[in-house]
Order: sequence, then structure tokens, then C-alpha cells
Amino acid sequence: MFDTLRESLTGFFTKVRGKGRKLTEQDVKDGLRTVRMALLEADVALPVVREFMDKVGPKAVGQDVLGSVEPEQMLVKIVHDELLGLMGASDSSINFNANGPTVIMMAGLQGAGKTTATGKLAFRLKAKGRRPMMVAADLQRPAAIEQLKVLGDHIDVPVYSEMGIAPPDLCRNALEFAKQNGRDVVLLDTAGRLHIDDALMTELEHVQKATQPHEVLLVVDAMVGQDAVNSAKEFDARLPISGVVLTKLDGDARGGAALSVRHVTGKPIKFAGVGEKLDRLEEFHPERMVTRILGMGDVVSLVEKAQAVMDQEQAAQFQDKMLKDRLTLEDFLTQLRAVKKMGSMKDLMAMIPGFAGLKDLDASDEQFGTVEAIICSMTPEERRNPAVIGTSRKKRIASGAGCSETDVSRLLKQFEEVTKHLSGFGKAAKFVDRMVPGAGMGNKGRVLSAKDRKEIKKRRKAERKRRKQGRR
Repeated sequence: MFDTLRESLTGFFTKVRGKGRKLTEQDVKDGLRTVRMALLEADVALPVVREFMDKVGPKAVGQDVLGSVEPEQMLVKIVHDELLGLMGASDSSINFNANGPTVIMMAGLQGAGKTTATGKLAFRLKAKGRRPMMVAADLQRPAAIEQLKVLGDHIDVPVYSEMGIAPPDLCRNALEFAKQNGRDVVLLDTAGRLHIDDALMTELEHVQKATQPHEVLLVVDAMVGQDAVNSAKEFDARLPISGVVLTKLDGDARGGAALSVRHVTGKPIKFAGVGEKLDRLEEFHPERMVTRILGMGDVVSLVEKAQAVMDQEQAAQFQDKMLKDRLTLEDFLTQLRAVKKMGSMKDLMAMIPGFAGLKDLDASDEQFGTVEAIICSMTPEERRNPAVIGTSRKKRIASGAGCSETDVSRLLKQFEEVTKHLSGFGKAAKFVDRMVPGAGMGNKGRVLSAKDRKEIKKRRKAERKRRKQGRR
């Protein structure tokens, strides 16, 4: 996401490298023209671009570079702060009702991904210990009810539906049903249209008055760009919108909607859909999104993803085997599958500072799939001891994995090199532990003070003395 904008801004920051201690007005003028074009190409709303440039320009012209900060770094900070101002403060919280079910009304145009977003949100709430229920209140689209039921069956969340009844009455009945059956969150999947009309808005207003929802979330397709901003403005004028859900953000290389919707409506972006699977709905953090746009990565999100999928016990075992030089292809496969659960490799690389701008980096999901297929085609003995794999075994493995023998040989060579490096690292850590207890990986990383080192030296001297006396 934001590929176009990130590339343009990175190119601009690169051009100002090597400038003097003061940015001239011409330097900034040329740079701001690049930034303005980058924002417009990203489909950011024109009024938003104008306001952004009006704020950035005066701050950047003639900026004295503080201390050792380079002109590029000063401009990055200025653009960073203003982009963050466009997206507003982070607010992904939901206003849960302490007395009775919390009603969340999902509104938006047809095709924005409203039904899927409802299922994703229900899945997320259930994972956090809530007991959600979805309501099929979209009676305009024939397949909407069936689609919601399929999603409900998949995530084991009940779906309430009725035929031959007006949407406001259906939602009112669903709310009573939720109270009687102990459901603490009710998600209303309301109707949409291909465009905003008075009949749609009147129906939504009636549903809102009948249920008095605690949250009204506007579902916006991030790939629509300017139209997303215009529709958001119309919905906000007729409904008490409390937040925005951006869908299909993973498929949008421009990202203009994310920069515009918050600024135009004044409502926070609470969630973002970053994939087709039901677990691919994330809290929207403006500060993290801005660092991604500027090519600075997003280490916090990367760590959170790792913590969500990595088994701590398995990670400890992996480290122990690494230190003892006992890593096998089976261990490698386990770690590979854990990484795949974190999402697309392209998205993961974009979260690592400096990696987003590397065009020649080949870390495709297909490559990882080939590696997994090769390891799965091996016997347990071959995974534990790759040294037994000869020419005939390579041929059999390649046939089973659907690749060439060269691919198998390359994987085995890379694994051998990796284990050598890890083995050397483990031996170095053990050596440090022996020389300075508390500094290697075989401990909790305690930092020794001068007093601690003196005490350890004294104990070792006493131990050597006792051993010497024992030998006598």
C-alpha cells in the first residue's frame, strides 16, 4: 500500500541530500512541487493537498538545520508531522455498552466490502472474548443474506435474518433476540447502493433511530479514491458517523482515501482491511502508517504480528537448538510456517526500516512456497540429517515438490550456510558466558557492575585455591 506515494517522497528526500546547512527557498519550492504531485497521484483530495502544502511550505522554507541533522532529515520530520496531522490521532476503541448489547451499525455503498468487514469485525470481537451476533439487514442485494450466513458459519457466529419485514423492524427484533440469548455485541449489516440516493439514506436513518447504535462505522473502499471522500462526506451529513473502516487497503498502491477521509469527515479511521482472510482486519494507527509512507518501516506492528503467531515455547526450543548446533530442516519449516501466518512477505518487508525501497529484493510468497514444498517432500530422516541427500534423493525430492534439482541443491546449500553462521553465533555466546557470566545468550542478559565483576573474580580465585588444595 502507498507504493506510489512512498516512492515519490523517497525520491524527493534523496534529492535534498548533500545540501548546505540551510534549505534555500528554491530547494524547497522544487521539493514541494514533487510532494504536491505525489499527493495528487496518490488520489488525495485536492482541498486536502492545498491545506497540506500551505502548512508544509512556510515550515520548510529557510529551516535552519538543528545540530547534526541533515536537511533531508528536517524535511522528513516536517512532512511526517503534517501527514500525521491529516490522519488525526489514533482511536480504534469501540464504545461498548455496559448495560445490554453493544449495537454497531455498518454503513456504506454497495461493493465497498461492508458484509465482509462485518464478518471480520465479528471474528475480531469474538477473539477478544465477546459474544457477537450479526444481523442481515441488507435486503436489497439478493446474495447479502446468504453471504453473511456463510461468514457466520465459518467463524461460528450466529446470524439473525427475517424475510418480508422492513429493515428497521428486523433490526429491532434482532436486538431483542440478542438480549434474550446473551449476545453482547450486535453487528448490523445494512443495505447499500451503487451511489448515494435519498431512499438509501432514509432507510439508514430509520434503522439508526430504531436501534440507537453505540457505534456507526462507515465502510469505505480505499481503492475508490476521490469518490470515497465524496461519499464519506454525504454519509456523515445524514448519519452520526463515529468512525471509518477502510477496506481493500492492501490492494491500493495510492492510499489517497486514507489521507483524505479523516481530514474531510473529522472522524477517526478505526480499522483497515489488509487482506481477504477474516483475520486481516487491523486497528488503524496513523503514526505507524505515516512511517510506512515515508519508507521508515513499522517495527511495532511487525513485533505485534510476530507475538500473535509465534509460540514462545517453540521459540525457546529453537534458540536452544541453535546454541547447541542441532538445528534441522524440520525446525526451519516450523519457523517458516510461523512467518507465513504473519501475512504477505511484501507487507512484512515494508515494515522493516529501509527494506520498503529495495526494488531488487526478491522475497515473494511463491519462493517461500517452493521452499516449504521441498522440505515437505523429504523424509523425516532427510530433514533431520540433510547430509544423506544424494543425487537420487534430490531427484525424488524435486519431483515431489514440482521444482528442479537445482532448487533443492540451492536450499540445502543455503541451509548449510545459515546453520554455520548460527552455530558460530551460538559458540560465541557460550564463550562470552564462560568469560563474563551474565553477558551471553545462555542467561537473562544481566549487565554486570564493577562490584559484581569483583565478586565473581574473588569467588573464582577461591575456587581455584580449593581445587589446588584438593589435588594435593
